Amino acid sequence: MSRRTASMTLAALLLVALVTVAFTVPMPYVVISPGVTENTLGTYHGKPVITVSGHPTYPTSGHLDLTTVSVTSPDSEPPRLPQILQAWWSGRQIVLPREAVYPPEQTAIEVKQENEQQMVGSQDAAVVAGLTEAGVDALKVKVRAVVDGAPADGELEKGDVIASVDGTPVETTDDAVSAISRRSPGDVVSVGIVRQGQPRDVELTTEPSPDDPQTARIGIELENALPFEVDIELGQDIGGPSAGLMFSLAVYDLITPGELTGGQFIAGTGTIDLAGNVGVIGGIQQKIAGAYESGATVFLVPSGDCAEASQSDLADDLELVEVSTIHDAVSALHALDSGDEAAVPLCHG
Repeated sequence: MSRRTASMTLAALLLVALVTVAFTVPMPYVVISPGVTENTLGTYHGKPVITVSGHPTYPTSGHLDLTTVSVTSPDSEPPRLPQILQAWWSGRQIVLPREAVYPPEQTAIEVKQENEQQMVGSQDAAVVAGLTEAGVDALKVKVRAVVDGAPADGELEKGDVIASVDGTPVETTDDAVSAISRRSPGDVVSVGIVRQGQPRDVELTTEPSPDDPQTARIGIELENALPFEVDIELGQDIGGPSAGLMFSLAVYDLITPGELTGGQFIAGTGTIDLAGNVGVIGGIQQKIAGAYESGATVFLVPSGDCAEASQSDLADDLELVEVSTIHDAVSALHALDSGDEAAVPLCHG
């Protein structure tokens, strides 16, 4: 074998080795793809996604689908070069550096657990937003426990509804805690309560908090309580806060007469807060693709995601409806059902 032939053979072997390594070594990226959709008006593993107890519900059809993305795990299924190249060429997937999804200090399992907690929080906010939009006085601030020996001991009871502090109405536990903690220890506060349907005012002298002597407290634990029970069950396969909007719409639809969807296949995404404001999410184009593949004809898009959503190659195949609040979404769906297309705000690139 000549020296030239030997050099070419060695170069070829090195090239094969490099290609083999490139195609088999895990890469520090994640691939995000369209995920599953779930009908919030339907069932999950044979059980209703949303169950309402203690309040009338109304039959409804159609779909209000939450949408998801599928993300590769850097711990159990890190992508290889072929998968990354395929994702780049697909048009329906995106490739991001690992740290964009999984912070360096967190494992994939820790991120999953955080997403599960965010899902629970989004469900709680969705129930309140849905009830409020339906005209239900959604939240009551109740006393969960009274600290022995504290100013409230003997004056307030478990189950008391806190209606006001110093004459200012409170709607959430944060409102009540903030109103009391703004006072100085030793100040007298007037707490308006409702006990067994009877309103009354209780005056209490605050004391220093054990955690911060400069902060006043009266020694109660509070909870945000709903007027009736609303359960959302979706297992632990889906996480994150982005299903909040669709949960809130489903709650609204179930407790109000008529069909919000008009029998249509509606999908969407967006976070929700207690006031019904819709927030931006990630992976909007992948969620649109997943919704389209599931059969959706209308997709609800948070206002802040409209510009990116309009760049989807499916923008002409679904109605991309822009929403900033749950009220926007309800109004748009009523307009669609009545055929008033001019009243439906659409995303534009």
